[in-house]
Amino acid sequence: MPVWGIVVAAGSGNRFGAQKQFVGLHGVRLVDRAVATAATVCDHVVVVLPEGEAWTGPPVVAAVAGGATRSDSVRAGLAAADLDADIVVVHDAARPLASAALFAAVVEAVRAGADAAVPGVALADTVKRVAGDRVAATIPRDDLVAVQTPQAFRAAALRRAHAGGLDATDDAALVEQAGGVVVVVPGEPRNIKVTGPEDLAVAAALAAETVYP
Repeated sequence: MPVWGIVVAAGSGNRFGAQKQFVGLHGVRLVDRAVATAATVCDHVVVVLPEGEAWTGPPVVAAVAGGATRSDSVRAGLAAADLDADIVVVHDAARPLASAALFAAVVEAVRAGADAAVPGVALADTVKRVAGDRVAATIPRDDLVAVQTPQAFRAAALRRAHAGGLDATDDAALVEQAGGVVVVVPGEPRNIKVTGPEDLAVAAALAAETVYP
């Protein structure tokens, strides 16, 4: 059951002010950390880069150019995966602290029968829906989770979900829309997404407590 990993690192970094995936964290680029950890669980890894960017990180099967949207970039990575792939794991380079155990957990959930598995963490804050500057509703959070990557998929289910060329903030949403069964495994609070410079400072503090990869 070949497992392929796709590390998405094609973002422009507008909110960060630079291509954050290539920023160093204790001397190791975010994308390199993501690829190295993916490789501990996945048999083959594809990295998706900005157009024209050369790959100089850990060994990968392929480095391909991404597209205009995240979903386009995932499709580019998926096209580079062999058709005999059984499970595909999609991970964002902006989450450099995901553990190998988390990769293994989502893969095992798919092996157990799910079409997709995503890590989720409980929400700590109260969530409100707003209209302009007014609160429209307070959302009960008991059954809400914040979803992370890596996300694992039965390869055939992921290919079907992407066949229509739709966009979504994560691939599990496309599998859901296609009628697939998506399960949640416990996420990792330390698996933060580096979006702004302040997140990099937090990631640096967390990374100091771990061994790379």
